Amino acid sequence: MAKSAITKVLIVDDQPVFSLGLSSLIEGLGKYRVTGISTNINDAVKIAENENPHLVIMEIQLGEENGMDLVKKLKSMNPEVIILILSASNERFYSERLLRLGARGYVMKSAKAEVITEAILTVMSGKIYLGESERERIFQAITEDNSRGAKDWTMSIHKLSNRELQVFSLLGKGYGTIEIASRYNLSTKTVDTYKENLKLKLHCSTSQELRQMAVEWSNNTGI
Repeated sequence: MAKSAITKVLIVDDQPVFSLGLSSLIEGLGKYRVTGISTNINDAVKIAENENPHLVIMEIQLGEENGMDLVKKLKSMNPEVIILILSASNERFYSERLLRLGARGYVMKSAKAEVITEAILTVMSGKIYLGESERERIFQAITEDNSRGAKDWTMSIHKLSNRELQVFSLLGKGYGTIEIASRYNLSTKTVDTYKENLKLKLHCSTSQELRQMAVEWSNNTGI
């Protein structure tokens, strides 16, 4: 993209009022133009197909949908698209895996306007953007041995696959096996297998303990 060209931006968030405010902030940057706003994955994909945005700024919790699926779809459609996650969900649990999926940055919705602007300009310059505390956490995870015991289950969250995390999140919201199976077009047997894997990875001895842990995690993260 030439430096003089307009940067086309797609916003994906299930809160239209927030999207309008974000749109105003983005277009105030100069050569940035919001060419699409979507509240769900299907519409976001259609807009991306028609507009071919350079930058997608998106929430990962889209009502009943999970934005991780959208990140994968957008990157498969256009590997060059730059994706910035702007979310109310705690970056501690999601930023690292979203970077692996192809996102270039993660910033919390609670951040000030100048921080969000910094995040946009950073990812558009070809760099990765993370909050200071998250950069420090990842740095420590890479450079230091993890001396925490098995009971520190929050660290074990990072070991979950994307699908396991999605199942765990739905358990925390009160979904049962049949509902989860229907949501992701899986068999109930497959969901039960995911639950057994979750118990092993999170050191839970019973399904009830797993569900209580999922509820606690959901309440603490707002996910």
